[in-house]
Amino acid sequence: QVLLVESGGGLVQAGGSLTLSCVASGGTFSTYTMDWFRRAPGKEREFVARISGSGSSTYYADSVKGRFAISRDSAKNTVYLQMNSLKPEDTAVYYCAASKYYPPRGYDYWGQGTQVTVSS
Repeated sequence: QVLLVESGGGLVQAGGSLTLSCVASGGTFSTYTMDWFRRAPGKEREFVARISGSGSSTYYADSVKGRFAISRDSAKNTVYLQMNSLKPEDTAVYYCAASKYYPPRGYDYWGQGTQVTVSS
């Protein structure tokens, strides 16, 4: 059983930056592909970014490409989402998810989410 806990959300002005963290406990972190998703009010959950277990491969949604960066620190069992040039449309609850496969065939674990609010 793997527990994922996100943190780092908050309120930021448009153009600002935030870094989200997702700490994993209870499993072999390096074996999991880690994804970030988000869900905005009234919208469906949306894929944001992905990183392979080794950290050598990343993938981004077009909506965040060039502004967001995903990374991981296996020593800390943590995956990060660096978010720059934030826009009001980035406002959402952000979730991390873990999958045993790359690319994922569904997700084994989800975090509880962290709220990001971008003011205009």
